[in-house]
Amino acid sequence: MVAFAAFASPRLRLELVCLLLIGVLALGFYLFPLDGTGGLTGMEIAFGGFGHEALVAICCLMILGRGLMVTGALDPAARLLSRLWRFSNILGMLFALLVCMTLSMFINDTPVLVLTLPILLTIAVRANIAASQTLMPINCAILIGGMATTFGTSTNVLVVSLASDLGLAPIGVFSFASIALTAGAVALPYLWLIMPRLLPATANSESVAAREYRAVLHSGPGGKPPAASPGEAKTRIGAGARVIGVLRASGELVSGDDEFRLDSTDSIVIEGSLDQLREASEQLRAPLAAHTVLDSMRTTGVKDVEDEEIAELVIGADSGLVGRSVKQAEIADRYGTAVIGLARATPLASQTQSTPQQEPLQVGDVLLVRGPRAKLASLERGEGALLLQGGVELPRSSMAPLALAIVAAVVVLAATKMMPIALASLAGVIAMLVTGCVRFERLGRALSLEVIVLVAASIALGRTIVETGAAEWLASVFALALRGVPPAVAIGALMTFAAVLTNFVSNVAAAGISTPLAVSLAMQLGAPAEPFVLAVLFGCNVCYVTPMAYQTNLLIMSAAGYQFKDFVRAGLPLAVLMVVTLSILLVRRYGL
Repeated sequence: MVAFAAFASPRLRLELVCLLLIGVLALGFYLFPLDGTGGLTGMEIAFGGFGHEALVAICCLMILGRGLMVTGALDPAARLLSRLWRFSNILGMLFALLVCMTLSMFINDTPVLVLTLPILLTIAVRANIAASQTLMPINCAILIGGMATTFGTSTNVLVVSLASDLGLAPIGVFSFASIALTAGAVALPYLWLIMPRLLPATANSESVAAREYRAVLHSGPGGKPPAASPGEAKTRIGAGARVIGVLRASGELVSGDDEFRLDSTDSIVIEGSLDQLREASEQLRAPLAAHTVLDSMRTTGVKDVEDEEIAELVIGADSGLVGRSVKQAEIADRYGTAVIGLARATPLASQTQSTPQQEPLQVGDVLLVRGPRAKLASLERGEGALLLQGGVELPRSSMAPLALAIVAAVVVLAATKMMPIALASLAGVIAMLVTGCVRFERLGRALSLEVIVLVAASIALGRTIVETGAAEWLASVFALALRGVPPAVAIGALMTFAAVLTNFVSNVAAAGISTPLAVSLAMQLGAPAEPFVLAVLFGCNVCYVTPMAYQTNLLIMSAAGYQFKDFVRAGLPLAVLMVVTLSILLVRRYGL
């Protein structure tokens, strides 16, 4: 209880609480060793979480998700869904909830989230919505869908297997699907309309800045113009970047309000944030750098565009670029980098020049530059400018099919149980590294120290509760308290017990403790055992209240920047709603 209070306290850093918890357990078990033999030693309990397969699986899944992001493998799907989301955030959210809930009935929860998480993060950037307000509802929908079939989660498989070992008749794959889906329908309005309002709207971390840049969309491969006309360009770009005008071959800038047909020598001048510029480039299939500039970059040693980044370069008072234009400075030829945007120290609207390449640069101007990290650093040193932190990697699009194939293989292996998810995901990470989809030196960008220490601490805490006999003691007190109560009350209490336990220890431990208790309690009350076993199964899946309750919670915690209190505030009402609804449905289904 002290650990829970510390986790929920906004005054304490979560990583510090986790490390303190591990240290207290290690010192406590060192001074007061566990009695008896056959179980884990105190040191194994305290520090074993760092080598636990759950931690390996979570870290590997974060790296696989990173691989999908940096290769842009899911960008086509994200573009289609973002159009729906732009049309209506409400409809987009509902569609995502229903699809994820349905998928998790047939595929294990974790692979479903691994597939959808990069898409949702990309949609958040494209549709300009907060990822923190969508990931937790989607994750909860996945968990609810997973409880509908016996193979939806590994917890379900364990509970059904334990019940069979204890003498119950086999429970069918879809025997309890109607109960779970009915409860899911009751919870859907909360997930759809209420939960997002309870979550913080944290900023998307993938964006370099909200600064506005002027940029140029050039002709695509084969000399194809960016669009047939300025009007078509505006329509396809949508509400993102603004079309300023059309740059003709003569250097004349024609207003974007005029309607005429573009030819292969025309370029479109636009303004917007980095994300809006990239979206416009993708929508029109028009590069932000001229082919001549890209060719010049190749001749200076840039052989692989997949290693490129987009970063901001601030022009200082001592910079050699002051008073010169990008074209005059020959940045592409000398440094192997391309300038794709310009944010002026004075408002862009006050400038008379047309493109970033022609503008004389001033102190305080910010260039949006594209190139390998080493080349960008060389430009920074050579011109006395300041390269800002937080660059964005360009998608390694040529690697996208390979990244998709690797993740698909991991999902199939885990979903069909041909291989444990920890082993399958580790093999996927190795494949990503060998093929170059993910760079070894950039693995740190995919991992979260907060998540790693939280997983290790939660495993240690769960093992402590089990190995010290605290869980068994709680179960015996619980069984004693329920003697003589009506079966309907016992169903609700048993499900609540399993739900509370599963949010502090592993689902496997909660199921192992609660399933024999359920069968014994049913026998004492003279009631059928199946509804009591299903109460445990459902309760062990009600893991929305703490981030350590399930590994998908930890994945979204890292991706959306949630705090412990966010899970409690948004997950507790859902947990209460699900326990009450499922208890009522079980009592009515079995006539208790």
